[in-house]
Amino acid sequence: MRPYDADVSLDLDLRPAPQPLPDAERAAVLADPGFGRYFTDHMATARWTTDDGWHDAAVHPLEPFTLHPAAAVLHYGQEIFEGLKAYRHADGSVWLFRPDKNARRFARSARRLALPMLDEDDFVAAVEAVVRADVAWVPSAADGQETSLYLRPFMIATEAFLGVRPAHEATFGVVASPAGPYFSGGVQGVNLWVTDRYVRASRGGTGDAKTGGNYAASLAAQAEARDRGCDQVLYLDGEEHAWLEEAGTMNVFLVTADGELLTPALGSILEGVTRDSLLELAPDLGLTPVERRIGLAELRERLADGSVTEVFAAGTAAVITPVVGIRGEDRGQGAVYEQQVGDGTPGAASLALRAALLDLQYGRTPDARGWLRRVV
Repeated sequence: MRPYDADVSLDLDLRPAPQPLPDAERAAVLADPGFGRYFTDHMATARWTTDDGWHDAAVHPLEPFTLHPAAAVLHYGQEIFEGLKAYRHADGSVWLFRPDKNARRFARSARRLALPMLDEDDFVAAVEAVVRADVAWVPSAADGQETSLYLRPFMIATEAFLGVRPAHEATFGVVASPAGPYFSGGVQGVNLWVTDRYVRASRGGTGDAKTGGNYAASLAAQAEARDRGCDQVLYLDGEEHAWLEEAGTMNVFLVTADGELLTPALGSILEGVTRDSLLELAPDLGLTPVERRIGLAELRERLADGSVTEVFAAGTAAVITPVVGIRGEDRGQGAVYEQQVGDGTPGAASLALRAALLDLQYGRTPDARGWLRRVV
């Protein structure tokens, strides 16, 4: 067993915040939370060392970290994170959506980044403990508003050591932030820039791990897309630059005229929880889910002949973001091409899938698959 395979159950100590944000100020925040701007009164943390395993686990007042300037996370990026949401249902109860999937992916990411393994049940327990401590921060979904409490579990290597090896000290944490609707003015379509300059990942790399370096590396590609008049980027594979991978920080899907829901197969892309959920829900809406390699040439041809009718991106934050057009540069020619998706508006199947998933998450339809986990 390697040192970072240690697996010790957490015993979370609860230390309530002595001065939580006053009710009136919290209500003002929840009226317009945006995304990632405000944080709740509490956080969860636990420390790990090779000698003692996991210890000092607690839910306690939100506070800054103190790190040594030589902490491994600052120099070698040994870090992972997750993103999931807590939803308030009409009866006031609060639920998580498939947190076991996030826990399992967190464990896979930890192994890939040579960080200590955290028991999946402990991951979920820490998330639940933060939600219970800050349940007043979970917004009401009145009037169909897509509000939620966004939860960010993470792990960083904290050992002060400049040698290149797995760190012998790490910290796990969970912070929470109220989130407003992603599309405040109704679901909007986006245009994607097909980049052949930047690659998100390659086989054997960290593309299927949720680690900060992947996101830092995406910023230049996103800026390129904006410079090209697009909202986000569409990545191709790192070997042939011919196969679809991801759309920005989201998985990508195609809807075909004959009722298939196509998405790139796993390998170097992130195994999204929303991705998996949509593939399972697809048959309920008359769609056949298909995971396989999808070429850019195929996408362009099928957009032109109308056999691909819709394209969308999927992830935790927006659930589904319809794609209404793609733009790119023909390799070796320098000419820019532009193609519309369908009629240039969000497609019916994309919107139906989005509604089906949201209705499930907010408890408006029965949870036949047991995906929801009640916290309060």
